[in-house]
Amino acid sequence: MTPSQIAWSQIKWPEKTRELHSHHFDSTIWNDFQFRDDDIFIATYAKAGTTWLQQIVSQLIFKGKEELAVAEMSPWMDLRVPPKEVKLEEVEKQKHRRFLKTHLPVDALVFSSKAKYIYIGRDGRDVVWSLYNHHANANDLWYQALNDTPGRVGPPIDPPPESREQYFHNWLENDGYPFWSFWENIRTWWEIRNLPNVKLLHFADLKADMPGEIRRIADFLDIPIDEENWANIIEHCSFDYMKENAIESVPLGGAFWDGGATTFIHKGTNGRWQEVLSAKESAAYEKKALSKLGPECAEWLLKGNQ
Repeated sequence: MTPSQIAWSQIKWPEKTRELHSHHFDSTIWNDFQFRDDDIFIATYAKAGTTWLQQIVSQLIFKGKEELAVAEMSPWMDLRVPPKEVKLEEVEKQKHRRFLKTHLPVDALVFSSKAKYIYIGRDGRDVVWSLYNHHANANDLWYQALNDTPGRVGPPIDPPPESREQYFHNWLENDGYPFWSFWENIRTWWEIRNLPNVKLLHFADLKADMPGEIRRIADFLDIPIDEENWANIIEHCSFDYMKENAIESVPLGGAFWDGGATTFIHKGTNGRWQEVLSAKESAAYEKKALSKLGPECAEWLLKGNQ
């Protein structure tokens, strides 16, 4: 064995230690998933730039092509609807390089040492503001799919309170309620950030220098950039383009939300919570982040690598 092969063989790879089930999750899908060596997995807590990153990866793979059915090509694998048997069959049919989505913490995943994993983080206050829009605009079809599809484990998800501030407090005080744990999701991905097949991104860095971040993503994924298509890639990853073409990027074309796909791709901005949260409320979030994540991770989550 070469020195690099020896080093690779000595890496301690993550192992799945539990299952997660809820109105959203069925983590058992990964137990039956057939990996390919060149698979790409896009991981986030939620509302942290997931759809944006899916668009970026699709543009790199397909060299700036328009009208890609990204939501269909890159399904959320551990969402419990449609059933895992349906999703597994569909992704097995894909002939292109696969790029699939997960919102699970690392310890609920079957992890591949050969696939590539990209995780994008975002300040939790920005996440909650986006989550509220997502939840408050969900329609009856969304609730029916999550609550009434057979196999749900645990309580149903209910409509949110009218107050965005109260929504924030419920989420912070109950660690991600009514969705899933925020802190363990961030922490488990942060803990494996130095693995050779894992790359951590931050929403703020992508906002500050999208072209530079896209080139770094391409390098990580071993995708050469055709400079003739570079302008198209940048245009197709812009917020304005994605908003105008949201039907292709949003699950079921936005059928789960009042206002359709453009409701799902909302504003794409940070800091809206500053107009609502008091200094005391904001400090409570930062104190919680520090205690749950430690200083280095909490600082990264606050502002990325800037």
